[in-house]
Amino acid sequence: MSHRRVDAAACDSWRPPPTPPPPHARRALALRVGGGGGGPAFASLTVREGGGGGEEGEVGEGKGKQQQLPAAGVLVRHPLAMLALVPNAVALFAAGAAAGAVAKTITAPLDRVKLLMQTHSVRVVGESTKKGIGFLEAIAEIGKEEGLKGYWKGNLPQVIRIVPYSAVQLFSYEVYKKFFRRKDGELTVFGRLAAGACAGMTSTLVTYPLDVLRLRLAVQSGHSTMSQVAMNMLRDEGLASFYGGLGPSLIGIAPYIAVNFCVFDLMKKSVPEKYKSRPETSLATALLSATFATLMCYPLDTVRRQMQMKGSPYNTVLDAIPGIVERDGLIGLYRGFVPNALKNLPNSSIKLTAFDTVKTLISTGQKELEKLMQENQEKMS
Repeated sequence: MSHRRVDAAACDSWRPPPTPPPPHARRALALRVGGGGGGPAFASLTVREGGGGGEEGEVGEGKGKQQQLPAAGVLVRHPLAMLALVPNAVALFAAGAAAGAVAKTITAPLDRVKLLMQTHSVRVVGESTKKGIGFLEAIAEIGKEEGLKGYWKGNLPQVIRIVPYSAVQLFSYEVYKKFFRRKDGELTVFGRLAAGACAGMTSTLVTYPLDVLRLRLAVQSGHSTMSQVAMNMLRDEGLASFYGGLGPSLIGIAPYIAVNFCVFDLMKKSVPEKYKSRPETSLATALLSATFATLMCYPLDTVRRQMQMKGSPYNTVLDAIPGIVERDGLIGLYRGFVPNALKNLPNSSIKLTAFDTVKTLISTGQKELEKLMQENQEKMS
């Protein structure tokens, strides 16, 4: 019988296959910059290639074949690609919250003036026969009675409210657009209007008690804090007082956001391609869409403000509209329109422009990251 000899060197050269590293170790590879060679080293962590498609500025879901993620050293030199690694939901929520807070703080004095003009006939009932108060008169009254700080009275709960309000509204609009998209991927005008209406009602439901609290702080005399006003409302009027005027608020915000967002999207879509990514294009488009929406929906805003007041004689929208017309005339439905327009137009423009800019940056970052991953794949092939 013959025996075959096995080469000892061959045995020594054999090694068992390496055990795959745990998930946290694989993630760490993405942050490790390898040495050697003249060019940058790439990590071996793979990610899915982001999907394109969609409208201008719309961010993808991440689908397709796997590609390798560039190393940290490469990503640092391409900050937009790093932005693409941030979860879309986090980036969009943060953009909406920050834009809303800044816009509301800048326009707070005009908002305070508008509220005083809207609620004058309810606040001074039995004290004065004067039906309304003018724009300049309201400005002078605030300065005389409360000083400079009075113009920002009630702004804290407004900022606290606007952070989740803007984030929920803008982000949910993107979610609802996907929900109302047709099977062929197109979004009709009705789909945009429905998405805007749903986004407006969703954000209103989430933050409505803070809106009522802000109104009470803004129009009531004295120097009560937000917590004091909230406790007084709860003790004297019950929990339902935090939802006074919710019906007209939902009715009013649904068409306003629907028209505003829909007109903004359609106008932006019709702009020539080379101008679409410019911030001034978003700003001008947002101004026009907000103007159109404000003219259509302002009377319902006046109705809900008067229904939110303590001791309001109106229980329903059907009571409030004829009651306001009888007391103040048709002009009563548009009382405070000028400061509201001056406040709302830049507010809406800042918010939509910032949000649209972040969407564009995210989309650009995703394309840049895909380009880097493609270069990585070519280097390793």
